[in-house]
Amino acid sequence: MVLAKLAPHLLSWAGIVLAMGRGFSGRRSVVAAGAIVGFPLGVAGACLLSRAYPGDFSFAIIRDIVGGSFLLLWGGAVAAIYSSTVREFPRSWGERLANSPFCAGAVALSSGMIAGAISACRLVGTYNTLPPFLLLALAASILALAALAVERALAASFPVSHSGLMASVVALLLFSASSIIRLDLFSPLTMKLMKFSHDFVHQFFESMLIPDHLFIRTYLWGYIGLLFGNGVGFWGALILWFTPAVLVALAIQWERLPSVAHIRQGAQRRRLLATGIRARRFRLVIPVLAMVVLAAAVYRSRFPSVEYWDPKPLPISASPSGDIFIPKKGDVDLEDGKLHKYLFKQGGREARFFVLMTPAGKLTVDLDACAICKPDGYGQAEGTVICYYCKTLIPLETVGQPGGCNPIPLPFTEKEDGVHIDGLTLLNMWGTNAQSTARVKGGGK
Repeated sequence: MVLAKLAPHLLSWAGIVLAMGRGFSGRRSVVAAGAIVGFPLGVAGACLLSRAYPGDFSFAIIRDIVGGSFLLLWGGAVAAIYSSTVREFPRSWGERLANSPFCAGAVALSSGMIAGAISACRLVGTYNTLPPFLLLALAASILALAALAVERALAASFPVSHSGLMASVVALLLFSASSIIRLDLFSPLTMKLMKFSHDFVHQFFESMLIPDHLFIRTYLWGYIGLLFGNGVGFWGALILWFTPAVLVALAIQWERLPSVAHIRQGAQRRRLLATGIRARRFRLVIPVLAMVVLAAAVYRSRFPSVEYWDPKPLPISASPSGDIFIPKKGDVDLEDGKLHKYLFKQGGREARFFVLMTPAGKLTVDLDACAICKPDGYGQAEGTVICYYCKTLIPLETVGQPGGCNPIPLPFTEKEDGVHIDGLTLLNMWGTNAQSTARVKGGGK
């Protein structure tokens, strides 16, 4: 059961070891040692973090480390393009460093630690005993040795460039992280780009007084509204997501072929050029596969294999004085840690809200909407709530706090028997939020 739950992570780890073994084919023993030591260290580090910093903080640290590897891939991709297009690029010192035992060991150790930490996050919170984590470390070590054995059996004419190796390792780490919604990077990237577009356009329009311009017609706002939708964030994130792997592939494609100016025989020239072209085509396989893995990570991010707790809103009414009362116990237990949604209607107006017990043991009452997105509502899964519009994950620890894509907190009074909410305040807050997100509604999906 444990290994089945970890199958995507272990398969990703096997692919990482195989790629490292081929990328450092002369340092297989160093790669094996670094991988076998690094993975258990990552598992142990994730366990210690989760115990020292319960909640989302430990996940945030590991997510930032995975994000750092993606930034390193960006740097490596730009360097690869530069080295392949500059005619007199000094390669000797860089090649010596890349082929050194130190580099092979460092890459294997760091990759193992990150992969181990990601895999352990799948078990944290579900298993609190040591055996599942030991089983994970043992399975990873066996898979690492098996992957290196498979790599030895591959044809020697199948080379892997160092930039292609980096692309494949980072892509597999991102794919492994994408199956854990608290480590996924693509959805937060989409949200950040959408928010940046929203804030930039809003501030630009306000500073240039465009809303009051005589030549702006109503139909133009339909096109301008597209900049406020989640499509801007999604397509922008796709560009940032795939560009490093594309740059690596272009760098390999633009590599200079072996010089044949000093060879007199035409047949020998053609044979040498054909060998160089064939080797270059083989090196392109790895970055192309990295793009496929990155696409799979995007799919897992957009369509996660988890079921969100999203109860149907229960209709509720107010007393003649306008007070909404929800008992803590009864048909619904407000203190069970689950999201409980309600729908309030009065005088042709309506509002949705939910009540949730946070991990800190405090009740919070919030609108089923935020101040940024179209009010598609929230679902709950794996210690988070998710905004259905922009797919942003909000840790349960921060629900009830204002700002960003967090649900809008609703004033309430908690008593021993339940919570009390003012119905008029609820309707007014929902109406104000609906007006503030009107542009998102018009220019969104």
